[in-house]
Amino acid sequence: MSTSVSTSPPEQRRARHAGGHVVVVGAGVVGLGVAAEAYRRGHRVTVVEQAAGVVGSSVQNFGHVCVAAQAGQARAYALAARDRWLALGEAAGFRVARTGTHVVARTSAELRLLAELAEQRGDDEVRLLDADRARAALPVRADAVVGGAFLPLDLQVNPRTAAPALAAWLEARGVRFLWRTAARAVSTGRVETTRGPLAADLVVVATHHDLDRLLPDVAVEAGLRRCRLHMLRVRPGTPVPLTTPLLTGWSTVRYAALAACPSAADVAAELAAADPDGAAWDVNLMTTPQEDGTLILGDTHVRDVDAPVFQDEAGYDVLLRLAADLLGRDDLRVVERWQGTYATAPDREVLLVEPEPGVHVATLTTGIGMTTGLGLAVDVLDRAGLEHVTAGA
Repeated sequence: MSTSVSTSPPEQRRARHAGGHVVVVGAGVVGLGVAAEAYRRGHRVTVVEQAAGVVGSSVQNFGHVCVAAQAGQARAYALAARDRWLALGEAAGFRVARTGTHVVARTSAELRLLAELAEQRGDDEVRLLDADRARAALPVRADAVVGGAFLPLDLQVNPRTAAPALAAWLEARGVRFLWRTAARAVSTGRVETTRGPLAADLVVVATHHDLDRLLPDVAVEAGLRRCRLHMLRVRPGTPVPLTTPLLTGWSTVRYAALAACPSAADVAAELAAADPDGAAWDVNLMTTPQEDGTLILGDTHVRDVDAPVFQDEAGYDVLLRLAADLLGRDDLRVVERWQGTYATAPDREVLLVEPEPGVHVATLTTGIGMTTGLGLAVDVLDRAGLEHVTAGA
């Protein structure tokens, strides 16, 4: 992971920001996390958001907080975010379920990979399942199951409602939201918006992939691009008794902690050989159950500077074929399909820079925003030296 940190002396940053006005640009999970943490520390907060509500990556995802599969700084962020999700869900009244996650192993190499992670992390984070226990726990095609794992730390939220509920709760407590307001420029002590200028003691830019619209030089230097996804919500003809998020071998080779294990290359090779179309679409085959009985299913990955809205139906065909094979059923009716989009950049998971004194950029550059975003929010304020003034959230 590559990060940049502020060069301002910590004592200067603390003095500058103590008891001041924090302006956050962007109302996604990271921006809302910054607003919640700054409010908790007793500061006045304004959030500037170009849309009329939370409509971006923070509602386009699986609602999966995937803690155990992270490594390095992302793991630290995920653990911190887990605590914040639980606290904020209780305070704001939205559901944060301690479901854990299941991972199904369908080949010996996939099971070996899970065993390698379990050896590193122990039973508190990874509990191996033999074939019988995996078949009993998971509504998947039984003849292809050789084992699995349960990840007890993982959480699940409703991706459509969690971030909007957090925004509404913050707004009700005095955090000012300027919806349908674009930030035109940011500089030390000032944010220029389409509704006029804002004076700020601290500015946090959390605009995700739209960073290139506001600070193009920062985005270009980081190699920022957009990763667009095929996503589906399906309704099975009869209920699927799945109670946790479900990951597959396609998932294990994507997440950092698993991808670093010795058997990851073997799993990736056998997946590509068995299903070249899935490999070509860079599939992460996973699903999360929803309270209404539907399943969120995804996803594919295509990276470019822009994210054209035109979706190739072949990507959806691949996902539906793989899901039908995984679950052993052909009654998955598509309820919704959409294009998810998140920021990506080579050789980094997070972009943390201070392009001007008191202006901090905090952008995740991989698809783990729900997992790590609230932890990143705490870190960027710590780096900026934002002290606790009074108790808030």
